[in-house]
Amino acid sequence: MTSTLPVGPDDVLAAREVLRPVIRQTPVLESGALAALVGGPVFLKCENLQRGGSFKVRGAYVRISRLSPAERARGVVAASAGNHAQGVALAAEWLGTRATVVMPAAAPLPKIAATRGYGAEVILHGASVEEALARALEISEQTGSILIHPFDHADVIAGQGSVGLEIAEQCPQARTVVVPVGGGGLASGVAVALSSVLPQAQVIGVQAEAVAPIAASVAAGHAVSVEAAATMADGIAVAVPGTLTTPLIARLCGRVLTVTEENLSRALLLCLERAKQLAEPAGAAGVAALLEHPAHLFQPPVVVVLSGGNIDPLLLSKVLRHGLSAAGRYMAFRCKLPDRPGALATLLSELAALGANVLDVMHERVTADLRVDEAEVNLHLETRGPEHCDTVISQLRKAGYTLLFS
Repeated sequence: MTSTLPVGPDDVLAAREVLRPVIRQTPVLESGALAALVGGPVFLKCENLQRGGSFKVRGAYVRISRLSPAERARGVVAASAGNHAQGVALAAEWLGTRATVVMPAAAPLPKIAATRGYGAEVILHGASVEEALARALEISEQTGSILIHPFDHADVIAGQGSVGLEIAEQCPQARTVVVPVGGGGLASGVAVALSSVLPQAQVIGVQAEAVAPIAASVAAGHAVSVEAAATMADGIAVAVPGTLTTPLIARLCGRVLTVTEENLSRALLLCLERAKQLAEPAGAAGVAALLEHPAHLFQPPVVVVLSGGNIDPLLLSKVLRHGLSAAGRYMAFRCKLPDRPGALATLLSELAALGANVLDVMHERVTADLRVDEAEVNLHLETRGPEHCDTVISQLRKAGYTLLFS
């Protein structure tokens, strides 16, 4: 370790050796679609394909592997919205220790099922990761189980930093590495690793706009809490970053950006449609940053870490529809019609002639704001993009229809 920072390059190199027998070196895939945004090569580091579905198993394994036999005999306890839960459960299974994981009550069901499938006991508690962590601390004190913190421990940070060493080997020409940030374990670990083996590369962190404490923490010089709002990116919805990770990010990361919910959904859609990669919203935050922020912030070649792919199928369907709408591929509106035979068929014929695919129709004839001679339809359409949406709207209005958008 260095004299001023809690984790140094030698710690990451040592963690890499611990991990070699158990983790996958995930692929780095080039993305032409993203290259067009920044004017140079863009590569995706696919930690969504890691064992357990995210990078989290790296830090969890290093941390648990360094416990003494007596400590492992007491078992381990962790708190997580899902990915750290699976990483701890998987690492505990490999290392022969008992794992208890506290997850927020609203944690995605597939993440709960996967964590249990790896042999961990799952306790649902609280509405946030912070509340789950408080309960995990209580369990640790009551039972003697060893707390495996999701990000704020030197072994965890060093383990996550092994991602940076792989990036340096797989893409030594990289000049920008974009990393999702929750508590900061991955971003700080990658930044430590690259500071030694790829110092010319700038590390850019990305947070969800709804939960973004890093900027305030860096400005204050210590971890500070923010009030968390709802976000689809549950994997990085951490209201208080780490006391160890904050100074590492402040010292070693070039900048930390935020992204909107709209661009998170667009990013997930792009990963699926163009890169053929299933990512969760938090895992696709780096892609969202490229969609949202000016190209000059990202000096190519750029490596974007897809940090996880554990997504609830129900959320996936909602996010995809949101992403299609944000990308101009999906449109929903209400329209009043005369309540007479053939009026709806005429509207649908107009849409067919315009090349819009009708996905859903809801026909209302009796509501408080309709006259006796009126009906209203709610339409969901599939379109070919923003220009096609504009054409459909323009032509329907020219035909005399009044469109209402919610």
